[in-house]
Amino acid sequence: MTRSSRPIVHFYRLIDEARLPQRADRSAAGTLPTRAYRYCEAVTSASGFGWWIFPPTDLQFIWDGYDIFWQCTGWQDWLPLMPTAQFPDFSSRFDQVAPSSLNGCSPPFLSALPEPGTVQIWTGLMARTAPEWSLLVRAPANLPSPGGYTMYEGIVESDRWFGPLFTNLRFTRSHAPIRLRPDFPFAQVQPLPRLAYADMTLGATATTAEMESLEAGDWDAYKATIADPNDNPDRSFGNYAVRTRKRSRASYPLHDTVS
Repeated sequence: MTRSSRPIVHFYRLIDEARLPQRADRSAAGTLPTRAYRYCEAVTSASGFGWWIFPPTDLQFIWDGYDIFWQCTGWQDWLPLMPTAQFPDFSSRFDQVAPSSLNGCSPPFLSALPEPGTVQIWTGLMARTAPEWSLLVRAPANLPSPGGYTMYEGIVESDRWFGPLFTNLRFTRSHAPIRLRPDFPFAQVQPLPRLAYADMTLGATATTAEMESLEAGDWDAYKATIADPNDNPDRSFGNYAVRTRKRSRASYPLHDTVS
């Protein structure tokens, strides 16, 4: 596949303070062990698959088990989330820029969802994908979170639905502040062809339930993958990673980035 003039994903920033999406880092921002980064292609490929999304401002939350309170770091007071809140000064800016028919239609920045301790956060972005491509929104792969929350994963058919790019968090800690820093990714979006999660794809599976049912070709493949390399005392470390990277470069050569 070569890079075409049309991007697979187009991000639109509406909140000026929001950090632009950033290509996810194969080292998980330097947090992967050196051995994993050098030799484990499976981990580094997952870590670098997609783009990091950042909170549009420095945020703190407190959940008392029933109500959610929030503040931008540096504020003196905590505000109850009842049930939505606009990003500071954003609604007036939206009305100035958007067509007059959309006045008053700025998306909420925060929304308290009906489920206890669950909040929806707008990233300050919108996204559009190429036809038949969707976006998986999830927590950053292999990057430890600050703690106190988990993120719900979701797949958005962003070639058909053009709107705010949201994330949903569920708090796992109460009565203590939970902070989201604007310079630390709290979400990762990954492009998926719709065929990848279609019923016809997920239904095209086979299962071998007993080891005795493995065929000669299966055992040959296992031998080539596991046994033969261990019989070679001079084998190099990370041989799988090297082969995979070479194959990837040969199959998908890099081209100039399209703006």
